[in-house]
Amino acid sequence: MTRYANEPPLCRWELPDAARATEDQELIGIGADLAPGTMLAGYRSGLFPMGVRLPDGEEALGWWSPNPRGILRPRSVHVSRSLRRSLRHFEFSVDAAFDEVVAACADPSRPHGWIDGDFPNAYRALHDLGWAHSVEVWRLEGLGSRRLVGGLFGVEVGGLFAAESKFHRETDASKAAVVELCRRLSGAGRSPERIIDVQWATPHLETLGVTAVPRDQYLSLLGGALALDPGLHPDLEPETGTVG
Repeated sequence: MTRYANEPPLCRWELPDAARATEDQELIGIGADLAPGTMLAGYRSGLFPMGVRLPDGEEALGWWSPNPRGILRPRSVHVSRSLRRSLRHFEFSVDAAFDEVVAACADPSRPHGWIDGDFPNAYRALHDLGWAHSVEVWRLEGLGSRRLVGGLFGVEVGGLFAAESKFHRETDASKAAVVELCRRLSGAGRSPERIIDVQWATPHLETLGVTAVPRDQYLSLLGGALALDPGLHPDLEPETGTVG
């Protein structure tokens, strides 16, 4: 069954054109707002919002387009032996605890955290409209209870999943969330054309199969992905042992 999100009012700003950015330029615009329509316009244009500190020390809203861009193809995820063993002991869900996942990702004690200010409410607004989603990783405990030990969240626009942040409270729990996201998107139609945008390809993410592509290639891939229907669907019931 195809899931359709609700379109918010259109963006009232003229966002920068990523295709016109210089080769070494990553921050290509400052300003606008975090209204749902603005954020969706940014993702559809190859941009993502993130705060930036100005020379005078003030914080502002930046629009970013890294070159190269880190992406992951759902069917290209790498699962090590140790990670495969860990997956057997987790339970997974989608959109069962969106606010908890965002709050964990926004924990100010985390190094390099950026989800602060208006960002949590902005993602909540997108979630309410059906655009932002979370993948939860649970540890089963006694008497039918479970504990949230990891997860990720992001924004899905057609065949693009813009992964914003992830967290873990147990070893491999955030990696498990990525693997579960890929498993679910791999089962969706035309999965080879789907892309998971991770912004920057870090060594940690490269172990999961993330690759870095030039900006112009990313924008070309994005055009094809946006033509697809969404592939991630919220759960009615959680799933256990999804990869064995």
